[in-house]
Amino acid sequence: MLTKRIVPCLDIKNGRTVKGVNFVDLRDAGDPVVLAKQYADLGADELVFLDISATQEKRKTMHDMVLKVAEQVNIPFTVGGGISSVEDVDDLLHCGADKVSINSSAVKRPELINELSDKFGSQCIVVAIDAKKIGEEWIVHLAGGTIPTDLNLFDWAKEVEERGAGEILFTSMNHDGTKAGFANEALAKLSELVNIPIIASGGAGTIQHFADTFIDGKADAALAASVFHFGEIPIIELKEELKKHGIPVRI
Repeated sequence: MLTKRIVPCLDIKNGRTVKGVNFVDLRDAGDPVVLAKQYADLGADELVFLDISATQEKRKTMHDMVLKVAEQVNIPFTVGGGISSVEDVDDLLHCGADKVSINSSAVKRPELINELSDKFGSQCIVVAIDAKKIGEEWIVHLAGGTIPTDLNLFDWAKEVEERGAGEILFTSMNHDGTKAGFANEALAKLSELVNIPIIASGGAGTIQHFADTFIDGKADAALAASVFHFGEIPIIELKEELKKHGIPVRI
């Protein structure tokens, strides 16, 4: 069985790591370069670095920060925010990113997924999906969760896979920052629907939540931010507990 991955997420705004609740009320969580090195040293399996205001501010991801982070870490490193072309991805991979994450740009022009997968290989193309449960339906949102679309989470996830994405990073907007657990029912449905890895995001608050998302949600990786940034859950302790649950992890 493949090992389950623990992935700290660095949401970047104005050069700092920030964290909010339900995508709002952001507070400072530290220097992203320092945090990235800490996580690599403390046993994180991968890192995700998201320039969360790049799309809204209609600018590109900060290449200098990507270079600095890449110099500090020896684990796979995904970068997202404001990526909308083959050239953008080429630049970021040259700066040291291992993978890129696209979100709004993929919804606006789905062919972008095909283009990136054809050019760079599906293994480095992550499609991030921010979705909110409204009534009984999961609706995809854009631009940091500020713009609802008419896309259904599950339909879009299937299309993303067919177009060549290598992974899906699903964030439940209902669960984000609440520390009440991941959206395991939706995650399990996603896992059954597609054959590419699913990264669970939104809702981590306890070690049990991670265990639940791997067992009940069938997630391949679990992403979290504040519980790591503010020292609430040490990564090595988390992995040791997961191992006791019979969940395969790299220690």
